[in-house]
Parts: sequence; structure tokens; C-alpha cells
Amino acid sequence: MAADKVPGMARIAVIGAGMGAMATAARLAVAGHRVVVYERAATYGGAVRRFERDGFAFDTGPGLLPLPAVYRDLFVKTGKQPLEECVELVQVDPSSRHLFADGTQMSLPNASRAGVVAALDEALGAGAGERWGDFLVRAREAWDRTRRPLLEEPLWPNWSVLADREPYPSVPHKKLLRTRRATTLAEVAAWELRDPRLTALLENHALAYGLDPRTAPAGAAVLPYMEHAFGTWYVRGGIGELARAMYERCLARRVEFRFDASVARIAEKNGRAAGVELDDGTVEDADFVVAGVAPGVLDGLVPGTALRGADEVPPQRGASSRLTVLLALRGGRPEEAAHRTVVHTPDREDELSRLFGERPGLPAAPTVTVSRPDDPALVPDAEHEAATLTVTVPSGLPVSESAVERVLGVAERALPGLRDRLLWHEVRTPADIAEATGVDGGAVPAPALAAADGRLLHPSNSTRVPGLFAVGGWAHPGGGLPHSGMSGALVAGLIVEGPEFRGSQ
Repeated sequence: MAADKVPGMARIAVIGAGMGAMATAARLAVAGHRVVVYERAATYGGAVRRFERDGFAFDTGPGLLPLPAVYRDLFVKTGKQPLEECVELVQVDPSSRHLFADGTQMSLPNASRAGVVAALDEALGAGAGERWGDFLVRAREAWDRTRRPLLEEPLWPNWSVLADREPYPSVPHKKLLRTRRATTLAEVAAWELRDPRLTALLENHALAYGLDPRTAPAGAAVLPYMEHAFGTWYVRGGIGELARAMYERCLARRVEFRFDASVARIAEKNGRAAGVELDDGTVEDADFVVAGVAPGVLDGLVPGTALRGADEVPPQRGASSRLTVLLALRGGRPEEAAHRTVVHTPDREDELSRLFGERPGLPAAPTVTVSRPDDPALVPDAEHEAATLTVTVPSGLPVSESAVERVLGVAERALPGLRDRLLWHEVRTPADIAEATGVDGGAVPAPALAAADGRLLHPSNSTRVPGLFAVGGWAHPGGGLPHSGMSGALVAGLIVEGPEFRGSQ
């Protein structure tokens, strides 16, 4: 059997049942291969989980779906039923509501440049919308330059070109006798947007992915552009319904799942991945192994083997995590409530220093995202509401009850009377994420970004062990639902077509 290309019908072992892993499994199975998924937990979904209690239901991972085209393509390529026949997609409008520290409030329409410009002018004053609109034009150029290499193609062998090249066409900034161009997202905000509220709006897109806008490259402008250009979408019933639909698609393609099956190591034969050994000592042979796990976990599965060389992209370190507070509320959801409200911190410098500085912790008043889905499937009846609070926090951060109280206090700006309405709340900390995903400190991966000396790239899907591939948020093209879905397409392509595979056309 050739070492670089799938045989006619291969046995493929997939470690983990996260979104990227299931995307790989479905695509390989529809190509005619025998695929077995080994998941250490009792269910599928990875970071996409669901919590239910007393008739309330919540997403404990991502709550919205950007760039649904990735999953539309997956469902088209793996069966007769398109995505919209398997889940109900709803475009969220307004896309988001923002409460700023100075008392300013505004709501931004979904996927409407003219609507966003008008909303910004009305809320922030004449000219604010134009500056944001011009920024989005430049962000689109950055997107056009990086979309294929950072989302649709396997990582380039000469990936250092991406590390050195800043794709965002920043506006020249003159100060005294010098002319400079923005190299970080914070500089883009300060020099091109010139309004603290627009700065908060832009920087929150980085913060939501656990990125420090002071060091994130200017090319991180693609993050708000993706939302603006392709819209913000909600899956009726929660993102867990998307995971369910993917699991059922895998079953329909005859993918076999083995839950509560922890892999102890990846078996090798003649220098090549040859299967998996489970904790109970059982060895399952395979022609290829696909690992949907974090780099630290993968290192432990291949002891004594250098998975990556010094000239390759190293695994990301120091990624942030999430604190999530699930709220069961008495009283129905007001009709005028926005699906997503961002309550911005009054002290951004303090927040950033505590998130990314030497003294990690939760600021006195962190930025809190409040999610209030208009979805009867999440509540026991119309007289109750399910809401979720999300805060970016340092990975590994211990969370005290006083910290949760601070988050609740901030959220009251978006949920008046919160404490009087509160029936109960459930907290999900970085430790809970670590337990669910196996990732050290409960870190959450960000999407791959260019520039920044390659710090925000992710390791290639191929490894130095022939027959072993990496998939999911900790491999190229990085974290986030669309990127994890694309990692599945890339790994399937590399296995079926071999190293010459160059991505979707």
C-alpha cells in the first residue's frame, strides 16, 4: 500500500467525536472507506455540548454559526438531504446589540452594510458609519488575500510566507515626521476608526476568540468581516442540533462510533500509523489514523516520536478560555430582546492586562456577551426564559462565586431585574472545558491568522508520522465552527487524494 494515498477501501480510525472529526468521518465514509470513531466521552460533539435541567436547555459551547456554507457543503457532499432539511437555520437580526461604558446603546442589523452604517451614524454620530464601512472594505481585501490559504487549502509547505505577510491594507498614519501603517488590530482601531466605541466594537471581535487586540495582527479584521459578509446564524434548538445532525449523517454513511473508548496510544508499524490501542489493551488496526485532539494529548499518544520538525508550525500555546453562566429565568423573553447583547467593559486596559498580562484574573467589570435565543425548544413554557452569559477568561483560571456575582452584576445592564427573575444558574469554568475536551487549562483555539510571525497559525493536518493526520480546532485552519468543519474537508482530501490535494475548487 502506498504511504501517501488511501487504498481502494481503507480502515480509518478517528480519535474523538468533535465537529472536525465527524466532518472527516462523514466525508471519508461517503468515499467508500470503513471509518470507526473512538470517543472517550459518552457522547459526540466535543466542545459543542448541551446542558438540560428542569425543562431548560443551553449550549455550553458556541451558540451561533458563522459561515454556514462550510456545513452546507458538507451535507451536500455526504448525502441527499441538504443542511436545511436536517436543522433549521435562522438568521439573527439584529446581529448584535451593544451597550457601551458611556451609556451609548446601538443595534446592528445582520449582513447589511448600509444598515450598519446608518445605525452607527445614528448612535455614535455622523461619520462613524463611514469610517466603519471603509474599514470593512479594507477587511474584505484581507479576507480575499487569505481565504484560500487560511481556510480552504492545506497549510502551505512554505507557511513562513503567511507568517511574514500582513494582508490588511492599512491606511498610512502620519505622526510628526513619520508615516506608519497599522500592524495590530488595536492600531487599526486607534488610527482608522478614531472613536472609543468603534474601538470597543472592533476589539470585541478579537476578544470573543480569546485574542489580545494589542498583539493580534491587523489581519484579524477578517473576523468582523466574516460576520458582516456572511451573516450570523442560529440553529433552532441550539448548536447541539448541528452536532446531532452531523452524528446522524455519519451513521447514515455507516460510520461506527465507540463511546467511552479512551485511546491510550497510536499503534505504529514500520514507522507508520497502523491503528489505535485502547485503555483496556485492545488494539484496533487501521490504515490511517485521524486525531481530533489537542496537541498535548496527541503528543502523549505517540510517545518518543517527533510529530513536527523545527521548521514546522508549532502548536499554539497560551490560548484563552471561557466562563459561561447559564441562567434559568422566570418570566417570558421580551419580544424586543436582541438575541445577542455585548455589555462592554468600562476599563478596557484593565481587562486586557488581566486577560493577557502577568497577573491573570477576572476584571471588576468584564465584557459580557448575553445570549437570549427566541426559541421555545429551550424553555419549559412561554413563561420562562433561558439566557447564557459568556466571558473570555485566562485558561486554567479558577472561578469563585464572587467572580460569578460580578458577571451577573454586569449582565443586569442587558437583563434588567435579573436577580429577581433568577430561578437558578449553572456555571461552566475552564476546568469544565478541560474535562470535556482534554485540553490543558480548558483553552479554546482561535482561527488561523496571517502575519504576527506565525503565532496564530496552526500545525498542518499532516504529521511527520505517515498515515497520521490531525483535525479539529487545534490543527489547520484553527478554531471556530466553520474552521473545524473545513479541517475535516482538508484531512479527507489529503487521505483520499494524497499530498497533491490542494483544497476545494
